[in-house]
Amino acid sequence: MADPIQALLDEHAQLQTQLADPAVHADPLLSKRLNRRYSELNKVVEARDILTSLREDQETAQELAGEDPEFAREAEALGPRIEAAEEKLRVLLIPRDPDDARDAILEIKAGEGGAESALFAGDLLRMYLRFAESKGWRTEVLSDTPADLGGYKDVQIAVKGRSDDPAEGVWAHLKYEGGVHRVQRVPATESQGRIHTSAAGVLAFPEVEAPEEIEIQGNDLKIDVYRSSGPGGQSVNTTDSAVRITHLPTGIVVAMQNEKSQLQNKEAAMRVLRARLLAHQAEQQAAEASAARKSQVRTVDRSERIRTYNFPENRVADHRTGYKAYNLDQVMDGDLGAVVASAIQMDEQVRLAALGQRGQS
Repeated sequence: MADPIQALLDEHAQLQTQLADPAVHADPLLSKRLNRRYSELNKVVEARDILTSLREDQETAQELAGEDPEFAREAEALGPRIEAAEEKLRVLLIPRDPDDARDAILEIKAGEGGAESALFAGDLLRMYLRFAESKGWRTEVLSDTPADLGGYKDVQIAVKGRSDDPAEGVWAHLKYEGGVHRVQRVPATESQGRIHTSAAGVLAFPEVEAPEEIEIQGNDLKIDVYRSSGPGGQSVNTTDSAVRITHLPTGIVVAMQNEKSQLQNKEAAMRVLRARLLAHQAEQQAAEASAARKSQVRTVDRSERIRTYNFPENRVADHRTGYKAYNLDQVMDGDLGAVVASAIQMDEQVRLAALGQRGQS
């Protein structure tokens, strides 16, 4: 049986040669893809080198233990470090989600709870914008529909990262956010001080990096134009600049009205449509392999409640991972790191267990 680590080391060496070729960098998409893979394999190489060094040190200490008891103690002390290095390498050998390095598009939609839900959708938007800022990511509001009393009926944002390392990718962190987010608090509109429960939905999609990644036939699209509207439905433009695109084969509908130009709105709508179609393809593939689907945190049904934000108790709880903390004020200010890390850790544990089962079969 081929050594999987050696195969990755060989691939790393091949990528090093490819990336030294100026012709590769003439193709930005190819260069980006190769750099991402090289960055990912660098971690495997470094982990393997550390493990090899620790094992060699332990072997040397064991050989000298007969001459000096101090070496015997050193050999014993190296045991836990070797086990930790082996575990780190095992985790790095788990196949990653191929979309981890991609940027992402988030859609936040008000749900049950009326005006309070719209206000909470606005709070979630701020939370994600602050989280992105803390990670050094760039954000762009693609479309928004403000609610009459504040917040948003729905809002779409694009989030772009800066790292070639898939582990630091935007999608690697935001893919766990899709689902129903429940809030428990006293709404601003509540005069009796009663705690209400409402919810907002978040949809997360990996962004398509180049239009040619997703094949869209012109006759598969129905494009409608209309006048933009603001809170209460009033017209905010005198021309038909808003665009609604329907992808007929899938029934996916995307509408954009933020820009004054019909062309700009169409381009933004196509950008979101491609992301949705990429996610649709992934869902179809996952449905065809239901066992693989169950092994990933991110495939939780988007209609499922994933998180509760309890303001009176200052508590945030993730219902998929069991994570709970009493720092909701910090989380709503963008400190999402520990919440997201709990999902990443659970995903790694499940995939590591699945990898072990395949190895035994």
